[in-house]
Amino acid sequence: MRKSHPVRRAVLAGAATVSGIVLLLSLKPASDPGSASAAGGAAPPVAAQSPQGGRGAGSGTVTGDAARTQYGPVQVRVTVSGGKITRAEAVQAPKGGQSDQVTADAVPKLNRAAVAAGNADIDAVSGATYTSAGYAKSLQSALDKAAAAAGSNAGSNAGAGAAEEGAGAGQGTQVLTGDAAQTQYGPVQVRVTVSGGRITDVEALQAPKGGRSDQVTADAVPKLNRAAVAAGNADIDAVSGATYTSAGYTQSLQSALDRAGG
Repeated sequence: MRKSHPVRRAVLAGAATVSGIVLLLSLKPASDPGSASAAGGAAPPVAAQSPQGGRGAGSGTVTGDAARTQYGPVQVRVTVSGGKITRAEAVQAPKGGQSDQVTADAVPKLNRAAVAAGNADIDAVSGATYTSAGYAKSLQSALDKAAAAAGSNAGSNAGAGAAEEGAGAGQGTQVLTGDAAQTQYGPVQVRVTVSGGRITDVEALQAPKGGRSDQVTADAVPKLNRAAVAAGNADIDAVSGATYTSAGYTQSLQSALDRAGG
C-alpha cells in the first residue's frame, strides 16, 4: 500500500483548517451597531444626551409660593424655556427701612445666580441671609410647578410647542412683550401672559431705577401687575406717586395686548 507523502498530509490538514475557520465566521452574528439594528436586535448603549427642548422640557412663566422670612415675604417668578431658566425675578421682597437697601443689592445678584445655576441651589448673598433663603425656597417651588406643568402637557398635548403663537381665537396661551415706553424717569416695558383670552400674568421687564425710582418702582409695579390681571385690559388706574411709571406701564401693556389680538 502506498504511503502518503508527509508534505501532502500537511497541505490537506491546512486546507481543512482554513475551511473550518471560514465556516465559523460565516455563522457568527454581526456585532456592530448598524448590523444589530438591521437585524431587529437592540443596539449597544450609547452616551446619553441631555434633551434640548424635547418632551418633558418645561416652557413658560411660573410664580413660586411666597416664602415667609423674618423681614417679610419673598416670592420669585421664573421663566423656563426648553427646560432651562432664562429669567428669574422677585415679585415680592422685604422692604422698608434697611430692607430696601438689602433688597436692592441682593435680589439682582440672586436673579443672576438662578439663571446661571439653572436651579435653586444658589449661594446666599452676603448680608442678606434671610432674603436669600426665602428666594431659594420660592424659586424651588416655581421650578416644581414648571416641572409638573411640563409633565402634564407632555401627556395631554404633544404639539404644545406652538403655545406662544396661540391655538386659535380664545384658546391657547400667549406670552407677549410690549414695546418699551419711554418716561421721564426711564423706560417701562411689560410682558403679559394671556390664556383662554384672559390676562393671567403680567410683569415689568423694565422700570425706572436708581435713587428714588427704586422705591417708587418697588411699590408701584406689583400694584400695576395686580390691577392689569384684575381688569383684564390696559384700562387701569395710575398708582399714587408713580404717575409716569403708571403711564408707561399701561402704554407698554396695551401694545402687548394689541399683539395678542386685543
